[in-house]
Amino acid sequence: MGGILGYYTYFYYICMINTINMQLASSKIEALRELLAKPQSIVILSHTNPDGDAIGSSLAWAEILRKGGHDVTCIVPNRYPYYLEFMPNISDIVIFKSDSDGKAKEALKRADIIFCLDFHLLSRLDQLGDLIDENQHAKRVLIDHHLDPAEEFDIMLSYTEASSTCYLVARLVEDMYGVEYISRSMAENLFVGMMTDTGNFAFSSVTPDVFRVVSILAETGISIPDIHTYVYNSFTEGRARLFGYVINRKMKIFHNGTVAHMSLTEEEMRKFWFQQGDSEGFVNYPLTIKKMKMSAMFTEHHDFIRVSLRSRGDIDVNLFAQRYFNGGGHKNAAGGKSYLSMAETIKHYEKSVKEYAAEGRL
Repeated sequence: MGGILGYYTYFYYICMINTINMQLASSKIEALRELLAKPQSIVILSHTNPDGDAIGSSLAWAEILRKGGHDVTCIVPNRYPYYLEFMPNISDIVIFKSDSDGKAKEALKRADIIFCLDFHLLSRLDQLGDLIDENQHAKRVLIDHHLDPAEEFDIMLSYTEASSTCYLVARLVEDMYGVEYISRSMAENLFVGMMTDTGNFAFSSVTPDVFRVVSILAETGISIPDIHTYVYNSFTEGRARLFGYVINRKMKIFHNGTVAHMSLTEEEMRKFWFQQGDSEGFVNYPLTIKKMKMSAMFTEHHDFIRVSLRSRGDIDVNLFAQRYFNGGGHKNAAGGKSYLSMAETIKHYEKSVKEYAAEGRL
């Protein structure tokens, strides 16, 4: 009984973190209804290194659009993590990097509408951004929750207070069509994104309405324990050994025990049979340490270093990413890129932390 009571006490606490029931702008919903009034050729795009929220929102939105008679192609710049392969209809996604048949280019060329999900800047699409620019007649629609969206869309459904893009899509489906249109496959995809983008519903962006939407998804018959197992307990042995190596050998803690960073070179990743998504979540681990306020993870790619940033409380890593790594994201989760060497990138990070702290931001 104590365990059950403890769970509901925790549930109540999370719900009280933020009692705002986000309202979607009726004018934007009506504009979207008008745009979708007749069958169209549609492309759904998401960001480089697509995560559960990117994939889940794209697949769910594609399903509802196809029910409306639209021709829909989902495209991502590069491959999604292997542990998401269980998601319904994921094989329908066109991976631009390995698209030898030119499906992505052809779909973008003929598109009447281009939906951009879970990213706020077209620059996050790398080479795909050039193909979008070639299509000047397509309407561009943004559905996203990241801070500081670019003003380059015809319709902007941008809600930075939303916990995930999957939550936004669920609310859109509810407001535009009704919850009865949410199928089990759609619910499963939406739940993956809502779960992963909220740290298992533990982040401060979680509201009572998030749990209301989860209850709607659960009513379709999805198996929440199975989804959790697929996402969090389906890693390879190489990933487990890589994690141990990073924590033991590559984690540095400094600034009086409040800041950490970790790094992985391409050579190190090869030693552990690295697959796309294997380092996902590593950056969060230092934040489990008492007193820790901010964490960074640097992963080396062919011509740049990917920077992942996480923080606790009022530490704004979105601003930090914008200022020092030409990036952005959310207050407590952001990212960017470095074109310096790994050693120079780490040196730049440590220097930037000192500067940020001197301003009273850390």
